[in-house]
Amino acid sequence: MNERNPGAVVSQILGAVVLAFLVLPILAVVPASFNASSFIKIPPQGYSTRWYAQFLTDSEWIRSVVTSVEVALTATSLSVVLGTLAALGLARATPLVRGAVTGLMLAPLIVPVIMTSIALYYSMRFVGLQGSVFGLALGHSLLCLPFVVLNVGVSLARFDQTLLRAAAGLGAGPLYAFRTVTLPAIKPGLFAGAAFAFITSFDEVVLSMFLVGPAAKTLPIKLFEQIRIEFTPVAAVASTAILVVTVILFAIVQINRVKGQE
Repeated sequence: MNERNPGAVVSQILGAVVLAFLVLPILAVVPASFNASSFIKIPPQGYSTRWYAQFLTDSEWIRSVVTSVEVALTATSLSVVLGTLAALGLARATPLVRGAVTGLMLAPLIVPVIMTSIALYYSMRFVGLQGSVFGLALGHSLLCLPFVVLNVGVSLARFDQTLLRAAAGLGAGPLYAFRTVTLPAIKPGLFAGAAFAFITSFDEVVLSMFLVGPAAKTLPIKLFEQIRIEFTPVAAVASTAILVVTVILFAIVQINRVKGQE
């Protein structure tokens, strides 16, 4: 029986401690959402689902959820189309051009979101899209785009380009070759990019604060407003809803990645 490396054991313990430090405060919103009292107490002295009932019967909360889904789906669609086209172009570019354009594509991950938000606020006001669902989706797609470019780019890096030449030799046109050869090969990266784009849009707060309006108030913004007015367990219910959506999509991505490696 092989003895385990003490250094590896210590690193695993430290990793578990750090992970618990990061995750446990987030998971605390789940029991908090079942508080029977009118204020948040952890652990709850009593358990009740009345705050879930209030959340599901409140038209403003439901409207914010619907708006978040609409914005996230629109932003995801835009970023998937544009990000896939960008990744395909980068795969054919020279190393110098690829490095420069990739840096530009990843800028939304590097530049502080507050700076991007201010720039988008004035831009959206200029074109009359500030406060609209589509304007908010456009802003979110800027933050979602890097995730699609990165994930599709990884899939393209593993793609055998001779398959395209073989398809062309058999008479397949560019569009048909993309649909039958390239698209199935990059599908895992495409799916992962879309999932991360949806999560990014659905959870976004800072940029949304600059672009929201009466007709475009997302769930995180509604949650922020609720906390400023009254910090009741219904806010924990909204936080739990965001957490559940994020965890489900992340789990689907991981399952899809494992199946793709089999």
